[in-house]
Amino acid sequence: MNTKVKNCFIVAVMDGEHLVGEVLHGKVADDQTFRFYEGDYVTTSRIVWKDLKAQQVLTSSHSQYEIIGKGKKAIIDLDDFELLRHGFSPEQIRFLNQSDSAIAH
Repeated sequence: MNTKVKNCFIVAVMDGEHLVGEVLHGKVADDQTFRFYEGDYVTTSRIVWKDLKAQQVLTSSHSQYEIIGKGKKAIIDLDDFELLRHGFSPEQIRFLNQSDSAIAH
């Protein structure tokens, strides 16, 4: 059983120059595990194995994910990880980090 994810990113989470790990972030297209609803955003636990040609990912919590489509790669800082977990995409996080702090208030 696995979860199919679309519009996804393989996200490298960095602590300065150190790679903490990679996670999968995307929108649930189908979930045979009954943990998610279609259309939910999911950010997985740390990826322990991936085969991007076969579009398969296995996480540290032993969950299997199938990637639908090509997917993208992204890098975020560990400080922004909670934003990712709350459904912000890596692109949205990058935009928030680039915007002027006066606009954000």
